[in-house]
Amino acid sequence: MNKYVLKINGMRCGMCEAHVENEIRKSINVKKVKASHIKNELIVITELELEENDFHNVLDKTGYEIKSYKKEVAVKKLFGWR
Repeated sequence: MNKYVLKINGMRCGMCEAHVENEIRKSINVKKVKASHIKNELIVITELELEENDFHNVLDKTGYEIKSYKKEVAVKKLFGWR
């Protein structure tokens, strides 16, 4: 399982978070997606091997800007993915 952590500019509220999460869910088969406007962060957990450009293809048209991209290994814990 892969975990992608992206820093996103442009999110200002909970509705922005929901918009980003919905766009990702519509375009990428994910296990979990969580956006935070406080941290300016998007976390995506999926089985797919994705590149930064895959996220640009989804989010650039929404007006949110990807500032950084990091790939990690997601680990299943007792109460969810970490």
